[in-house]
Amino acid sequence: MAVDRIGHAFADQGLLAQALTHRSAGAPHNERLEFLGDGVVNLLVADTLFQRWPKADEGALTRARAELVREASLAAIARELQLGERLTMGPGEMKSGGHRRDSILADALEAVVAAIYIDAGFEACRTVVMPWFEASLAALPVGRPEKDAKTRLQEWLQGRQRPLPVYELVSESGDDHAKLFLARCTTLDPPLTADGEGTSRRNAEQVAAAALLDKLDISK
Repeated sequence: MAVDRIGHAFADQGLLAQALTHRSAGAPHNERLEFLGDGVVNLLVADTLFQRWPKADEGALTRARAELVREASLAAIARELQLGERLTMGPGEMKSGGHRRDSILADALEAVVAAIYIDAGFEACRTVVMPWFEASLAALPVGRPEKDAKTRLQEWLQGRQRPLPVYELVSESGDDHAKLFLARCTTLDPPLTADGEGTSRRNAEQVAAAALLDKLDISK
């Protein structure tokens, strides 16, 4: 069961039930818990990185935290905990595969973190939650986590005193709960264009930047 995988015995089972209830199923749902959990996760990860990497600068710590708490990373943890199978959702959301969607899984994970925090306090929450991130923490280059694609592209251009890339939203498609964004990244020098798709505009821009970086590698 997912509860066993979570590793916390809830004194208040209602908190867990709320954390695993999507808004499509009606109130009480997990959006307020998600808000709190987002802050708790960021603090837990930031504190862990700060303690583990005493020589890392602010930029390295910020990039590492961003990698660990990004939507895809949180969704991967939610899948390991089998949260998708436990989600309570409305019929339409369930039919559309919402229990497999990264955004919904990441939100549910944050809500579960908040539920643990409310149920047992900060230190107990840390004890339960941080082992979920251990594999991802171990995979990061200590003190020098890889920068995201947009940052790498910007620094590559700046280092050669060339104009910064331009991003534009090409299109949006899908229902409100399952939108797909198409973004375009363009550079003037060299003149290149690449597109990327994602579940948010930011994700789509990152995919487009990564695709353009691939083209730069090919052109070398």
